[in-house]
Amino acid sequence: MAKTAENKASTPKVVRRKEPIATYFHVHLVSDSTGETLNAMLKATASQFNAAKPLEHIYALIRSRAQMERALAEIEASPGLVLYTVINPELRRLLEIRCSELQTPAISVLDPLRHAFTDYLGLEQTMKTGAQYQLDDAYFKRIAALDYTLAHDDGQMVWDLEPADVVVVGVSRTSKTPTCMYLANRGIKAANIPLVPTSPPPKELFALRKPMVVGLVASPERLAQIRKSRLGGMNAEGSVEDYSDLDAIRKEVLAAKRLYAKHRWPMIDVTRKSVEETAAAILTKLSARQNR
Repeated sequence: MAKTAENKASTPKVVRRKEPIATYFHVHLVSDSTGETLNAMLKATASQFNAAKPLEHIYALIRSRAQMERALAEIEASPGLVLYTVINPELRRLLEIRCSELQTPAISVLDPLRHAFTDYLGLEQTMKTGAQYQLDDAYFKRIAALDYTLAHDDGQMVWDLEPADVVVVGVSRTSKTPTCMYLANRGIKAANIPLVPTSPPPKELFALRKPMVVGLVASPERLAQIRKSRLGGMNAEGSVEDYSDLDAIRKEVLAAKRLYAKHRWPMIDVTRKSVEETAAAILTKLSARQNR
Protein backbone atom coordinates (compact mmCIF):
# COMPACT_ATOMS: atom_id res chain seq x y z
CA MET A 1 0.00 0.00 0.00
CA ALA A 2 2.86 2.34 0.87
CA LYS A 3 4.42 1.67 -2.53
CA THR A 4 1.17 2.48 -4.26
CA ALA A 5 0.83 5.72 -2.35
CA GLU A 6 4.42 6.61 -3.23
CA ASN A 7 3.75 5.95 -6.91
CA LYS A 8 0.65 8.11 -6.81
CA ALA A 9 2.55 10.92 -5.19
CA SER A 10 5.29 10.80 -7.81
CA THR A 11 2.90 10.81 -10.78
CA PRO A 12 2.97 14.31 -12.30
CA LYS A 13 -0.32 16.11 -12.58
CA VAL A 14 -1.60 16.71 -16.09
CA VAL A 15 -2.49 20.39 -16.24
CA ARG A 16 -5.01 21.12 -18.95
CA ARG A 17 -4.50 24.44 -20.60
CA LYS A 18 -7.61 26.54 -20.42
CA GLU A 19 -8.85 28.26 -23.50
CA PRO A 20 -8.94 32.04 -23.05
CA ILE A 21 -12.37 33.40 -22.26
CA ALA A 22 -13.83 35.19 -25.25
CA THR A 23 -13.98 38.96 -24.96
CA TYR A 24 -17.00 40.37 -26.75
CA PHE A 25 -17.00 44.05 -27.59
CA HIS A 26 -18.92 46.44 -29.80
CA VAL A 27 -17.26 47.91 -32.90
CA HIS A 28 -19.05 50.59 -34.90
CA LEU A 29 -18.00 50.97 -38.54
CA VAL A 30 -19.09 54.36 -39.87
CA SER A 31 -18.51 55.00 -43.57
CA ASP A 32 -19.67 57.43 -46.22
CA SER A 33 -19.08 54.62 -48.74
CA THR A 34 -19.72 50.85 -48.67
CA GLY A 35 -17.77 50.12 -45.48
CA GLU A 36 -15.71 47.35 -47.11
CA THR A 37 -12.41 48.99 -46.18
CA LEU A 38 -13.39 49.23 -42.51
CA ASN A 39 -14.69 45.67 -42.48
CA ALA A 40 -11.45 44.31 -43.95
CA MET A 41 -9.31 46.29 -41.51
CA LEU A 42 -11.39 45.14 -38.55
CA LYS A 43 -11.08 41.49 -39.54
CA ALA A 44 -7.33 41.80 -40.14
CA THR A 45 -6.80 43.40 -36.73
CA ALA A 46 -9.20 41.22 -34.73
CA SER A 47 -7.57 38.08 -36.16
CA GLN A 48 -4.45 38.95 -34.13
CA PHE A 49 -6.41 38.58 -30.88
CA ASN A 50 -7.66 35.01 -30.47
CA ALA A 51 -10.11 35.79 -27.69
CA ALA A 52 -11.49 38.97 -29.27
CA LYS A 53 -15.02 38.65 -30.62
CA PRO A 54 -16.16 41.95 -32.17
CA LEU A 55 -19.86 42.64 -32.41
CA GLU A 56 -20.06 44.61 -35.64
CA HIS A 57 -22.43 47.53 -36.22
CA ILE A 58 -22.17 48.78 -39.80
CA TYR A 59 -23.38 52.21 -40.92
CA ALA A 60 -22.71 52.51 -44.64
CA LEU A 61 -23.35 55.43 -47.01
CA ILE A 62 -23.52 58.01 -44.19
CA ARG A 63 -23.80 61.24 -46.17
CA SER A 64 -26.22 63.44 -44.23
CA ARG A 65 -26.47 64.84 -40.70
CA ALA A 66 -29.67 62.86 -40.06
CA GLN A 67 -27.92 59.60 -40.99
CA MET A 68 -24.97 60.44 -38.75
CA GLU A 69 -27.30 61.29 -35.85
CA ARG A 70 -28.96 57.87 -36.14
CA ALA A 71 -25.56 56.16 -36.14
CA LEU A 72 -24.49 58.17 -33.07
CA ALA A 73 -27.67 57.17 -31.22
CA GLU A 74 -26.76 53.50 -31.72
CA ILE A 75 -23.15 54.13 -30.68
CA GLU A 76 -24.42 55.74 -27.47
CA ALA A 77 -26.71 52.75 -26.84
CA SER A 78 -23.89 50.22 -27.33
CA PRO A 79 -20.57 51.92 -26.53
CA GLY A 80 -17.41 50.49 -28.06
CA LEU A 81 -14.69 51.21 -30.60
CA VAL A 82 -15.63 53.46 -33.52
CA LEU A 83 -13.77 53.10 -36.81
CA TYR A 84 -14.67 55.52 -39.56
CA THR A 85 -13.96 56.68 -43.09
CA VAL A 86 -15.84 59.95 -43.54
CA ILE A 87 -14.68 62.71 -45.91
CA ASN A 88 -17.26 65.43 -45.20
CA PRO A 89 -15.67 67.81 -42.62
CA GLU A 90 -18.98 68.66 -40.93
CA LEU A 91 -19.96 65.02 -40.46
CA ARG A 92 -16.46 64.09 -39.28
CA ARG A 93 -16.52 66.88 -36.71
CA LEU A 94 -19.96 65.83 -35.46
CA LEU A 95 -18.80 62.22 -35.06
CA GLU A 96 -15.54 63.16 -33.34
CA ILE A 97 -17.15 65.59 -30.87
CA ARG A 98 -19.95 63.19 -29.89
CA CYS A 99 -17.55 60.26 -29.46
CA SER A 100 -15.33 62.44 -27.30
CA GLU A 101 -18.33 63.32 -25.12
CA LEU A 102 -19.20 59.62 -24.85
CA GLN A 103 -15.53 58.82 -24.06
CA THR A 104 -15.58 56.35 -26.95
CA PRO A 105 -12.39 55.89 -29.03
CA ALA A 106 -12.97 57.05 -32.62
CA ILE A 107 -10.33 56.22 -35.22
CA SER A 108 -10.15 57.54 -38.77
CA VAL A 109 -8.39 54.53 -40.26
CA LEU A 110 -7.26 56.10 -43.55
CA ASP A 111 -5.90 59.39 -42.20
CA PRO A 112 -2.30 58.19 -41.63
CA LEU A 113 -2.09 56.80 -45.16
CA ARG A 114 -3.65 59.87 -46.76
CA HIS A 115 -1.27 62.16 -44.86
CA ALA A 116 1.71 60.05 -45.97
CA PHE A 117 0.56 60.30 -49.61
CA THR A 118 0.15 64.07 -49.29
CA ASP A 119 3.61 64.53 -47.77
CA TYR A 120 5.31 62.26 -50.29
CA LEU A 121 3.52 63.40 -53.45
CA GLY A 122 2.98 67.03 -52.57
CA LEU A 123 -0.55 66.83 -53.99
CA GLU A 124 -3.92 67.78 -52.52
CA GLN A 125 -6.62 65.20 -51.87
CA THR A 126 -9.69 65.20 -54.09
CA MET A 127 -11.97 64.68 -51.04
CA LYS A 128 -14.36 62.60 -53.16
CA THR A 129 -16.68 60.23 -51.32
CA GLY A 130 -16.39 56.60 -52.47
CA ALA A 131 -13.82 57.56 -55.11
CA GLN A 132 -12.65 53.94 -55.41
CA TYR A 133 -16.13 52.91 -56.61
CA GLN A 134 -16.45 55.32 -59.53
CA LEU A 135 -17.73 53.89 -62.81
CA ASP A 136 -14.35 54.31 -64.47
CA ASP A 137 -12.19 52.12 -66.69
CA ALA A 138 -10.97 50.08 -63.71
CA TYR A 139 -14.55 49.27 -62.72
CA PHE A 140 -15.51 48.06 -66.18
CA LYS A 141 -12.24 46.12 -66.40
CA ARG A 142 -13.23 44.25 -63.24
CA ILE A 143 -16.68 43.44 -64.61
CA ALA A 144 -15.14 42.20 -67.88
CA ALA A 145 -12.72 40.04 -65.90
CA LEU A 146 -15.59 38.47 -63.91
CA ASP A 147 -17.51 37.74 -67.13
CA TYR A 148 -14.44 36.16 -68.72
CA THR A 149 -13.60 34.06 -65.66
CA LEU A 150 -17.12 32.69 -65.34
CA ALA A 151 -17.16 31.74 -69.03
CA HIS A 152 -13.76 30.00 -68.79
CA ASP A 153 -14.26 28.04 -65.58
CA ASP A 154 -13.36 24.36 -65.30
CA GLY A 155 -11.93 23.92 -68.78
CA GLN A 156 -14.66 25.71 -70.72
CA MET A 157 -13.89 27.50 -74.00
CA VAL A 158 -10.28 26.33 -74.20
CA TRP A 159 -10.06 27.79 -77.72
CA ASP A 160 -10.33 31.27 -76.15
CA LEU A 161 -7.54 31.21 -73.54
CA GLU A 162 -5.15 33.66 -75.19
CA PRO A 163 -6.97 36.81 -73.90
CA ALA A 164 -6.54 35.60 -70.30
CA ASP A 165 -4.05 37.20 -67.93
CA VAL A 166 -3.66 33.98 -65.96
CA VAL A 167 -4.52 30.34 -66.66
CA VAL A 168 -4.67 28.25 -63.49
CA VAL A 169 -4.02 24.52 -63.85
CA GLY A 170 -4.43 21.83 -61.20
CA VAL A 171 -5.86 18.49 -60.16
CA SER A 172 -9.33 18.30 -58.66
CA ARG A 173 -9.98 20.15 -55.37
CA THR A 174 -6.99 22.52 -55.45
CA SER A 175 -9.31 25.58 -55.25
CA LYS A 176 -8.91 26.60 -58.88
CA THR A 177 -12.36 28.16 -59.27
CA PRO A 178 -12.48 30.28 -56.08
CA THR A 179 -8.91 31.44 -56.72
CA CYS A 180 -9.85 32.57 -60.23
CA MET A 181 -12.97 34.34 -58.97
CA TYR A 182 -10.88 36.21 -56.41
CA LEU A 183 -8.44 37.24 -59.13
CA ALA A 184 -11.30 38.36 -61.38
CA ASN A 185 -12.55 40.62 -58.62
CA ARG A 186 -9.15 42.28 -58.80
CA GLY A 187 -9.57 42.87 -62.54
CA ILE A 188 -7.53 39.82 -63.64
CA LYS A 189 -8.94 37.66 -66.42
CA ALA A 190 -8.39 34.14 -65.07
CA ALA A 191 -9.29 30.83 -66.69
CA ASN A 192 -8.77 27.42 -65.11
CA ILE A 193 -8.06 23.99 -66.57
CA PRO A 194 -8.56 20.79 -64.55
CA LEU A 195 -5.97 18.03 -64.85
CA VAL A 196 -7.85 14.76 -65.26
CA PRO A 197 -5.95 11.43 -65.05
CA THR A 198 -8.06 9.82 -67.76
CA SER A 199 -7.44 12.46 -70.44
CA PRO A 200 -4.55 14.74 -71.48
CA PRO A 201 -4.70 18.53 -71.01
CA PRO A 202 -6.09 20.45 -74.00
CA LYS A 203 -3.46 21.13 -76.66
CA GLU A 204 -4.39 24.84 -76.64
CA LEU A 205 -2.79 25.13 -73.21
CA PHE A 206 0.69 24.50 -74.61
CA ALA A 207 0.44 27.10 -77.37
CA LEU A 208 -0.31 30.10 -75.12
CA ARG A 209 1.90 33.17 -75.42
CA LYS A 210 0.25 36.03 -73.48
CA PRO A 211 -1.23 34.41 -70.36
CA MET A 212 0.86 33.25 -67.40
CA VAL A 213 0.13 29.60 -66.67
CA VAL A 214 0.27 28.69 -62.97
CA GLY A 215 0.12 25.15 -61.58
CA LEU A 216 -1.54 24.39 -58.24
CA VAL A 217 -0.72 21.38 -56.09
CA ALA A 218 -1.63 20.17 -52.62
CA SER A 219 -0.53 17.29 -50.42
CA PRO A 220 -2.13 13.98 -51.48
CA GLU A 221 -3.30 13.38 -47.90
CA ARG A 222 -5.16 16.68 -47.83
CA LEU A 223 -6.68 16.09 -51.27
CA ALA A 224 -7.84 12.62 -50.24
CA GLN A 225 -9.54 14.07 -47.17
CA ILE A 226 -11.30 16.81 -49.16
CA ARG A 227 -12.40 14.42 -51.93
CA LYS A 228 -13.77 11.86 -49.46
CA SER A 229 -15.74 14.60 -47.76
CA ARG A 230 -17.09 15.81 -51.11
CA LEU A 231 -18.14 12.33 -52.19
CA GLY A 232 -19.79 11.78 -48.81
CA GLY A 233 -21.80 14.97 -49.20
CA MET A 234 -22.96 13.78 -52.61
CA ASN A 235 -23.72 10.24 -51.32
CA ALA A 236 -21.36 9.00 -54.03
CA GLU A 237 -18.82 6.96 -52.09
CA GLY A 238 -17.45 4.16 -54.22
CA SER A 239 -18.87 5.58 -57.43
CA VAL A 240 -15.43 6.79 -58.55
CA GLU A 241 -12.82 4.25 -57.52
CA ASP A 242 -9.63 6.32 -57.77
CA TYR A 243 -11.03 9.77 -57.01
CA SER A 244 -10.31 9.63 -53.29
CA ASP A 245 -7.76 6.78 -53.26
CA LEU A 246 -4.54 8.03 -51.70
CA ASP A 247 -2.17 6.08 -53.97
CA ALA A 248 -4.04 7.25 -57.08
CA ILE A 249 -3.93 10.86 -55.85
CA ARG A 250 -0.18 10.60 -55.23
CA LYS A 251 0.26 9.61 -58.88
CA GLU A 252 -1.96 12.53 -59.98
CA VAL A 253 0.04 15.05 -57.98
CA LEU A 254 3.37 13.66 -59.19
CA ALA A 255 2.20 13.81 -62.81
CA ALA A 256 1.03 17.41 -62.29
CA LYS A 257 4.40 18.43 -60.83
CA ARG A 258 6.23 16.84 -63.75
CA LEU A 259 3.97 18.68 -66.21
CA TYR A 260 4.67 22.03 -64.51
CA ALA A 261 8.41 21.38 -64.45
CA LYS A 262 8.47 20.31 -68.11
CA HIS A 263 6.82 23.55 -69.25
CA ARG A 264 8.49 25.73 -66.59
CA TRP A 265 5.18 26.89 -65.19
CA PRO A 266 5.37 28.42 -61.71
CA MET A 267 3.90 26.10 -59.09
CA ILE A 268 2.08 26.98 -55.86
CA ASP A 269 1.40 24.51 -53.05
CA VAL A 270 -2.04 25.37 -51.68
CA THR A 271 -2.08 22.76 -48.89
CA ARG A 272 -1.92 25.35 -46.12
CA LYS A 273 -2.99 28.41 -48.08
CA SER A 274 -6.31 30.20 -48.11
CA VAL A 275 -7.79 31.25 -51.45
CA GLU A 276 -6.72 34.84 -50.69
CA GLU A 277 -3.12 33.74 -50.05
CA THR A 278 -3.01 31.67 -53.24
CA ALA A 279 -4.38 34.59 -55.26
CA ALA A 280 -1.85 36.94 -53.63
CA ALA A 281 0.99 34.60 -54.61
CA ILE A 282 -0.29 34.55 -58.21
CA LEU A 283 -0.57 38.35 -58.29
CA THR A 284 3.01 38.64 -57.04
CA LYS A 285 4.25 36.32 -59.81
CA LEU A 286 2.15 38.15 -62.41
CA SER A 287 3.52 41.53 -61.29
CA ALA A 288 7.12 40.26 -61.47
CA ARG A 289 6.47 38.89 -64.97
CA GLN A 290 4.93 42.15 -66.21
CA ASN A 291 7.76 44.27 -64.76
CA ARG A 292 10.61 42.26 -66.27
